[in-house]
Amino acid sequence: MLLQKQNYFKKAKLYRCDDCDFSFVNPKKIKAWHYHKLMTLNYVAVKGSIKIVLYDDRSLSKTKGAIQEIIISEDNHCLISIPPKIWNGFCSNDNNSAILANCSDIPHDKEEIIRVPFDDPKFPYKWKI
Repeated sequence: MLLQKQNYFKKAKLYRCDDCDFSFVNPKKIKAWHYHKLMTLNYVAVKGSIKIVLYDDRSLSKTKGAIQEIIISEDNHCLISIPPKIWNGFCSNDNNSAILANCSDIPHDKEEIIRVPFDDPKFPYKWKI
């Protein structure tokens, strides 16, 4: 057990978490695309293996037009922070169900999110499931 007075906590960076929700990811089901105007997403795989895909269409960004695929799983615990204004989506990375946790920096607000279908031609990405 670590005590707060020990030096371990001097290196820790604290993040604000105003809302924590869980997405159940069924095999062969794509949850994409969505975009948050203000919210920073913080994704962690609780169960299974999940493919997260990011797309940057910000006009002044150095990575405009870039696609990034990230695999996270219960065996590869990573915190993936996605800033506002980055399109993202996810699916199970195999034929098993998965659970994705999102601890966001602001409370959920349905007016703050934009959703479009996974096969929208705006995105230069073909989902493979």
